[in-house]
Amino acid sequence: MIIAVDGPVAAGKGTLARGLARHFGLRHLDTGALYRAVALALLRAGTDPTDESAAVAAAAALEDPDLDDAALRHEKTGQAASIVAAMPGVRAALIDFQRRFAAKPPGAVLDGRDIGTVICPDADAKLFVTASIEARARRRHEELQARGLPGTLEQVAADLAERDRRDAGRAAAPLRQAPDAYLLDTTKLDIESAESEAIAVVSRKLARVGSGSGS
Repeated sequence: MIIAVDGPVAAGKGTLARGLARHFGLRHLDTGALYRAVALALLRAGTDPTDESAAVAAAAALEDPDLDDAALRHEKTGQAASIVAAMPGVRAALIDFQRRFAAKPPGAVLDGRDIGTVICPDADAKLFVTASIEARARRRHEELQARGLPGTLEQVAADLAERDRRDAGRAAAPLRQAPDAYLLDTTKLDIESAESEAIAVVSRKLARVGSGSGS
């Protein structure tokens, strides 16, 4: 079983993906962490994140333990990750990693920007999770404050808008909703309500697939 969860940053897709993985007994992969790990490797080496050859080399050398580093969640890492994620060579280097993860029994929930469109286009169920820029900025600002990191609400909103523009406008696997993905807007939903709706949506989809009725 493969469940694809896509959407922009701070829409809640990671939280929902983890909840779905727990509910259905699947493994979980935050694919955004892969790009953050590549970006972090470049930053620590003092390499410009726009250096595509260095970014591709870092992606090819990526290993599972790299995904446990707390520095992956730093805002600077996220900004650099958005840059390397736009590079076709980096995305190509990480496709096999993601598909191998998804293919291992009993299956997996993958969240990112292009899971339902590029990485796992034949996923059993797909969600596209979104929220208003105001709601997403507020959530990310609260998260930064809780971690003692700097940043005003206005600055966070501007950063999110720029990342949205970059993710949607890149030539390689741009952020977009798959035609067969369920649109879940979390703007006015708390975590519990959003997770309940996601589980219900996926359960209905799997029931239809199991009965042979398709989508």
